[in-house]
Amino acid sequence: MASRAGVHATTVYRRWGSIAELLADVATSRFSGDIVVPDTGTLRGDLERYASDLAKDLCDPDTLALVRATIGTGGEQGAAACRGERQQQLEAILEREQARGRERPTLERTTDAILAPLYYRAVFTNEPLTSGWAYDLVSHLLSDENGAVTAPDSASDSLLAD
Repeated sequence: MASRAGVHATTVYRRWGSIAELLADVATSRFSGDIVVPDTGTLRGDLERYASDLAKDLCDPDTLALVRATIGTGGEQGAAACRGERQQQLEAILEREQARGRERPTLERTTDAILAPLYYRAVFTNEPLTSGWAYDLVSHLLSDENGAVTAPDSASDSLLAD
């Protein structure tokens, strides 16, 4: 990379310190603003368009290679670089729905229902990321029209804490 940039390798390491830091910055830059937050007038429409656009983006071989390398070398820092902008985009969609005066699921629930399965399927499987499948994720999220999340009982909480 340094030779392509026309600099010595020490220049690169002085700026980033490690490959993980470099990839995290590349991922943050790459994923900032690449997907426009849709405004279709409904939460379902916004989330379907968003999930479909994200699925298409994750199907791009360069994007997928960047995600895998960033997470693989950067651990939590790499994961945060890959999901940070995506969560902000989802938050904007959910806040808009709230401003419309409508019920909405939490950001955590929406992340678990849409981002997690999209990234899991893209990174860890060879299953296709289709618009239809992305729409199904949204339908599953919105199937409880109140957006309620059932709280786990304390026994479940203690098992997870161990």
